[in-house]
Amino acid sequence: MVDKKSSIIRDRDRELLLPVSNPTNDEQSSPKPSSSFSHHAGRETFSKVLRSWASKKFMTGCVILLPLAITFYITWWFIHFVDGFFSPIYAQLGINIFGLGFVTSVTFIFVVGIFMSSWLGASVLSLGEWFIKRMPFVRHIYDASKQISTAISPDQNSRAFKEVVIIKHPRAGEFAFGFITSSFILQSYTGEEKLYSVYVPTNHLYIGDIFLVNSKDVVRPNLSVREGIEIVVSGGMSMPQVLTTFDLGINEYGPRNNPS
Repeated sequence: MVDKKSSIIRDRDRELLLPVSNPTNDEQSSPKPSSSFSHHAGRETFSKVLRSWASKKFMTGCVILLPLAITFYITWWFIHFVDGFFSPIYAQLGINIFGLGFVTSVTFIFVVGIFMSSWLGASVLSLGEWFIKRMPFVRHIYDASKQISTAISPDQNSRAFKEVVIIKHPRAGEFAFGFITSSFILQSYTGEEKLYSVYVPTNHLYIGDIFLVNSKDVVRPNLSVREGIEIVVSGGMSMPQVLTTFDLGINEYGPRNNPS
């Protein structure tokens, strides 16, 4: 009996000596999952904002530098291309100065322009064109390239595009840029009518449609032929914000007729 009591006492003492875990302290010491999730979400949001800011700034730099780089590259290529006409001649003479061939080419073009403006130059050009037009394949290339060059010629009489106009096309309420290439008189039983041959580009400048438009149905904007070509080639991006006309302008029904 005494041994039994003593064993009970030893067991009770052993329980008192064992450490007892405190659930309250364990809960306090463990990290809270909500706090960890909030910290991770904030870091992810900051990372997204930083990436978006960096992407926008990079694209802004590309938008600013890309036109400058393209302009510089094309200009540098053009200078090298023109310089290559006369630079081999200077190289044979032992003169290696970059840009000297370019200056010589520009001077040569200027002299050709002066010479071709004279009667003798026009005669030589006519004789050269007569020979070229006798060649089966070369004449087509020459005619196409000549039409493109005469479109922007400073000579009003020989220029293919006489004037920039606006016509109603392709339907009522819509308008299109065109270039007057010629004018003629249409005779009919009701009388005579002056018509313009208007070229409307449909694929940049080299492909388009021809429309015969009454002289009263065209609107003449205050634009030169060169400015009209720039508008067509740029897809309308070089369009001025305010466009004025030489005539009375356009009302809601289309071009107004000039008073006769």
